[in-house]
Amino acid sequence: MELLYQKFDPRARTPVYATEGAAAADLYALCPPEGICVQPGERAIIPTGIGIQLPGPGYVGLVFARSSLGIRHGLALSNGVGVIDSDYRGPIRVGVVNLGCEPYTIADGERIAQLAVMPVCTPRFVRTEEMTPTARGTGGLGSTGKTGLEEKG
Repeated sequence: MELLYQKFDPRARTPVYATEGAAAADLYALCPPEGICVQPGERAIIPTGIGIQLPGPGYVGLVFARSSLGIRHGLALSNGVGVIDSDYRGPIRVGVVNLGCEPYTIADGERIAQLAVMPVCTPRFVRTEEMTPTARGTGGLGSTGKTGLEEKG
């Protein structure tokens, strides 16, 4: 499969798969020379300078955090996972939040997030008054084992 992309800025970098087995391609920050400093607790929008054209309504682009930025510096995506709909044609921007204790400066050209393209199913929602029972039933958070939220005793 091929994925069409457009550079909205000549300095933008093409997404790249870091290894042959990588499921997502790295997205690169497009920053001023001094970078973009994100203070603890602060959110920022980081441009990538590129946009993508998904093959059609059967696909979605998902933007995920880079684990090394989260683990080492507390930098996470402010919306959890970014969703790029098949009909969006604008530039990809990455919302980040600094959950760490120190300011973090995002450098121009730094790998800021990962982009995965996946098939999507868009079922019709049909209301029902009763669902097929299962062994789990309506058991939610913690119903299948420890959640780590139990009181320590």
